[in-house]
Amino acid sequence: MDYKIRRFKKGDEDAIVSLIRRTLREVNIKDYSKETIEKIVKEFSPIIILNRAKSFHMYVAVVSDLIVGVGAIGPYWDSLTEYCILNLYVLPEYENMGIGKAILNALEEDEFFRKAERIEVSSTISAVSFYKHMGYVFKKDGDKLDLEGYYRLEKFPHKN
Repeated sequence: MDYKIRRFKKGDEDAIVSLIRRTLREVNIKDYSKETIEKIVKEFSPIIILNRAKSFHMYVAVVSDLIVGVGAIGPYWDSLTEYCILNLYVLPEYENMGIGKAILNALEEDEFFRKAERIEVSSTISAVSFYKHMGYVFKKDGDKLDLEGYYRLEKFPHKN
C-alpha cells in the first residue's frame, strides 16, 4: 500500500477529528467504557486541532487523498527540554500496516524530538505494546493506569 507522511495543514482538521473519534469508538472501546470513550471524544473538535497545531508539530499519513493516521509532538508543559507525543491514531482498517510506526518515526525525526532530553507519551491500553515495541519505557509507577486511564511512558533520545 502506498502512503505518505506529511505535516498537518489547515483544512486537515475535520478529517483528523473524524479519524480520532472513529478510532476511539471502534478500537479503544475494547478497553474503556462507552462513557469514558464519549468523554474523550468530546475533547476533540476542529478548533482544538487547529489550536494544538499552533504549538505542536502534527503529521498525517495520507493514502490517495484520505488521511488515515495522525500524530503530534510538542512541548511538555512549558519545558524547553521535555516534549510529549500525543494523538497518535490510525484508522482501524489501516492498522498493522506500518503507518503508526511511520508516523512515530516522523515525530522522532522532528526538531522537537531531536532537541529533547525526554519524551513522554500518554498511552491508551490498546497502544501500550506499540510504544514499548518502539523503545518507550514506563515512567516510575507508569505500569499502572493513571487517574485518566492512561499509561505514562517515556524515552530519553540522547541517553546512551
